[in-house]
Amino acid sequence: MKTRFSASVALMGTITAIQSEKGTFDIKCRSGDEFTVSIGTETNFRVLKNLDGLERDRVPTPSDFNSKDPAQTVKKYIRLGRLVALYGVYLEDKEKAQFDARTVHILNSEDGEYLFEATHWWLNQISRLADTWLQDMFGDKPNYQLNINDYTLYRTNLGIAGEPTDDTIQECATLSRLTYGFSSAYLLTGCERYLHAARAGVEYQRETFRSLSHDGKYCFWAHGKRGSKLIVPSTNQEDKNTIPLYEQIYALAGLAQYYRITQEWEVLEDIKRTVHTFNKFYLDTSEYGGHFSHLDYATLTTDSDALNRDDDGYRNKSKKNWNSIGDHIPAYLINLILALNPIPKSADTQFLIEFVDICKKMLDEQTKLIVEKFPDANPEIPYINERFFHDWTPDQTWGWQQNRAIIGHNHKIAWNLTRVANATSDLKQAEKIMKFAEKLGRDMAVYGVDQFRGGIFDCVERQPKNGMPVDFVWGNTKDFWQQEQAILAYLILYGYTNNEEYLCLAREMMAFWNLFFLNHDYGGIYFRVTDDGLPYILGDHGKKAGHAISGYHAFELNFLAHIYISTYVKKEPFCLYFKPDAKSRRLSINVLPDFFKPGTLEIKRITIDGIERTNIDPDNFQIELSKEEIGAEIVVEFVPIT
Repeated sequence: MKTRFSASVALMGTITAIQSEKGTFDIKCRSGDEFTVSIGTETNFRVLKNLDGLERDRVPTPSDFNSKDPAQTVKKYIRLGRLVALYGVYLEDKEKAQFDARTVHILNSEDGEYLFEATHWWLNQISRLADTWLQDMFGDKPNYQLNINDYTLYRTNLGIAGEPTDDTIQECATLSRLTYGFSSAYLLTGCERYLHAARAGVEYQRETFRSLSHDGKYCFWAHGKRGSKLIVPSTNQEDKNTIPLYEQIYALAGLAQYYRITQEWEVLEDIKRTVHTFNKFYLDTSEYGGHFSHLDYATLTTDSDALNRDDDGYRNKSKKNWNSIGDHIPAYLINLILALNPIPKSADTQFLIEFVDICKKMLDEQTKLIVEKFPDANPEIPYINERFFHDWTPDQTWGWQQNRAIIGHNHKIAWNLTRVANATSDLKQAEKIMKFAEKLGRDMAVYGVDQFRGGIFDCVERQPKNGMPVDFVWGNTKDFWQQEQAILAYLILYGYTNNEEYLCLAREMMAFWNLFFLNHDYGGIYFRVTDDGLPYILGDHGKKAGHAISGYHAFELNFLAHIYISTYVKKEPFCLYFKPDAKSRRLSINVLPDFFKPGTLEIKRITIDGIERTNIDPDNFQIELSKEEIGAEIVVEFVPIT
């Protein structure tokens, strides 16, 4: 029993009862716990804002309304059955307990629609993100007509306000992630300045960081550049003086998304060479299969003793991990297959057939390995294993990870396995994939989701040592990229299963993202927040950009959340924009937005340089082009099949 105890607390829950005359209402959290919420004279009601900062409070104000009267404010804003987020003070004194709300976050418009499900919400957010990145990185370029020389200004590290830091390094993988973001912004909005920025970034990456083999078959990407000095091995602490596969993988993220828009043959050549590098230098050709995580830059081998650092536990010799297996799928494989399958109409059809077969085989193999090797042998452990020795024995002694789980990796697998299940025609394989994807989705809803406040936790012990169901390693904080994985996982799981529980989870996660991760002061994203959603800006976590944050996860969330919500939730049309390069050599372009089951979407309208096509096949996602139409802007409107 506590006496005069108080604590600042955030809550998220559904309104179950309203006592407007008392200035109170009841909520039920995901945990099942119920709270009576007391409103005071100074309680602030805030309607959710996007990055544009615009006020969206359009709740009608009654005549003679007194904003200091709790009974009247409850009557104005609180609606039964709606999700609401709160911040206030929890009080206990002997037998009495009370929650006094000081901020009430309203998530719906007056007609009940979630504001983050409005048709323009994610379009608005991705545009504001892209605009501030352009301003922070390149300043006031006229019309943002960027060219390759402008990217000499690029910096991996930016302060919280978007200002340059003392570290001038340009990392290839973070540059690629940024061009992924600009490409995604163009795909959603058709805004030319985003395409100019993506094109210049791709050119700069290819000219600055690319290293081709003597025979032109393979491509490695240098880690970075500081001044005039090119840096080949990674400078990241856990990968130092190695060539980690995940950095090579993310060097393709921007190239693959950009290629979907332009079909530039030079870009595809570098993607092809890099994929060949993965399968030549990192692939385990033994019976165990999979890709190793690190390469020794001197010997170009994965079993060199130089890959082990015994002083700090970073032993990377002959190791495999989540990144070296699973990151291929979202970073480039799906986007590449979307661009190349069905085979584009061109003169180099045989090459494309062979390369697409390689990509499909890789997708199948990575999926199989994830489903078969990543689940723990102990069914009581809900989390995947993330690091392995060459024979798939779990490695639970590596560096900081030990025997720990990253919640977002579990959601990332659930999301991407569901994408693969959408694309496969093998029903038995899809069933096997979805069994694991759904298990992860359900388990993380229990062990990874904050049951009281919403949002996804970060790192936990896979086998708790504290006698509790969850054992937080460093704290119960929440990271931006893990929220993305959870949102996309639950949206696509809902789309695949029509299970309303997944949609409820997705909405809670989207609410937490839009309430607490948007930096309204400087137009960016906070890397980390506390359990209550307050920004955590100590050290590198206060940066807008760095080795672990660039224009990727937030843009990917905006891009796919818009598509998934339009398709699965709102059943509303949406558009994507394409602009095949004049040198593309392709007389068709593939426009399917993501891996979808057949019969999910159809094409409603196609315009090419503003001229609408009159005869279209709504089920054909490969658009044929005449030579005169190469270089034109192509707008495709999709409509969900209900």
